[in-house]
Amino acid sequence: LVIGGALGLGVLVFLLQQKPVQRFLLAQLWSLKAMREPWRIIILNRFFRSNSLLLTGGIPAIRALEMTGDLLHPSQRAGLEGALTRIRAGEPLSVALEAGGLTTPVALRLLRVGEHSGRLGEMMERVARFYEDDIARWLNWLTRLIGPLMMLAMGATIGGIVFLLYMPLFELVGDIK
Repeated sequence: LVIGGALGLGVLVFLLQQKPVQRFLLAQLWSLKAMREPWRIIILNRFFRSNSLLLTGGIPAIRALEMTGDLLHPSQRAGLEGALTRIRAGEPLSVALEAGGLTTPVALRLLRVGEHSGRLGEMMERVARFYEDDIARWLNWLTRLIGPLMMLAMGATIGGIVFLLYMPLFELVGDIK
C-alpha cells in the first residue's frame, strides 16, 4: 500500500507538471460558473498591476499591453488583441478595453479618469488595489463558508468512528441476551 501510494503520488506530481494537463485543468476550473468571476478578477488584477508598473516606468501603453498579454486567460487574449487594434485605430484605451471585456464598471471609470488626467499608470494601480480588495472579500466569504462545512465533516467523521467502535459492543450485548 505504501509503495502504491508513493507511486501514485509520483505519477500525480509528474502529470501536474505537464503543460497539456495544466491547460486542461485550467479549462475545467474556468468552466465552473462559481469560480469564473473570482478567477477573472484575479487575472485582471495581475494584468492591471503589471500594466501599472510598466506605464509608471515609462513604457508606452500599447507596448505595455502587448507585454502583459500573456498574463491573461487564453479566452481573454482575443479581447486584448481586439482592444489593441482599436487603440491603434485611435480609440481611447478605456473604450477599447471595455469592448474587449477586460474591465469592470469601476475599473472603466478609473481608466477614464486616468486618461483625462494623464495618470493612467496611477489609475491602473488603483484598479489593481480595488480588485485586490474584491478578492479579499471573496476569500473572506469563502473561508466563512468552508469553516462550518469542515466542522460538519469532522463531526460526521468522528461520529462515524465512535459509532463503529461501539457497534461490536452492541452486538456483544445482543448476543448475551
